[in-house]
Amino acid sequence: MLMEKQPCVYILASGRNGTLYVGVTSDLIGRVYQHRQKMIQGFTARYGVDQLVWYETHEQMESAIMREKQIKKWSRVFKKRLIELDNPAWRDLWPDLVSSSVAAR
Repeated sequence: MLMEKQPCVYILASGRNGTLYVGVTSDLIGRVYQHRQKMIQGFTARYGVDQLVWYETHEQMESAIMREKQIKKWSRVFKKRLIELDNPAWRDLWPDLVSSSVAAR
């Protein structure tokens, strides 16, 4: 279960094997919602990158930031492998994330 304010690294995609975006946040649900609603001007809005395909929780924001920087340096091939380890179908994890958050309340 994802705590309300928990550091996370996440990857959004425009679709299977589409454009990728790596980010970090302490509020995954809120941040992905912003991306999905195009509330954040820039890369994700411009390229339609709004499907949550991978995320990883961390205890401390510092470790999440370090992991984000590490993943951003990786080639696309390595990022795809990371996604496909846990999500081989590139399924949008957003509905599961939201429903588990609602169920936890």
